[in-house]
Order: sequence, then structure tokens, then C-alpha cells
Amino acid sequence: MTEEMDNLVLQHLRAIRAQLDTVSDRMMELTQRVGNLEVQVANMSVRIDRIDARLDRVERRLGLIEA
Repeated sequence: MTEEMDNLVLQHLRAIRAQLDTVSDRMMELTQRVGNLEVQVANMSVRIDRIDARLDRVERRLGLIEA
């Protein structure tokens, strides 16, 4: 009886470990994906800043805003 209980406990522990490995892998994947999104947002921000600077120069040249 005790040996059966030990085997049952070991089976449950193995199942828990397998699920934990799966969750860990998914968490790593999500972390990488969020990191990629952060890089993309940062790149877009830089591009928007450049567009804003160019627009300011154009507006100044056209006399639409004061220098």
C-alpha cells in the first residue's frame, strides 16, 4: 500500500513538473515577444520624432509658425 502511495505521489509530482515546464516555456516566449514589441515601439517613437522635427522645419520655412 505504501509503495502504491509513493508511486501515486511521484506521478503527481511528475505531472506538476511537466506543467511547470510548459508554463515556464510559455512565459519565456511571452517575455521575448514583449521585448520585441518594446523595440518596435521605440523604433516607431524615433521615427515619429523625426517626422515631427521635419514638420517643424517645413512650417517654419512656410512661415506658418514663428521661429
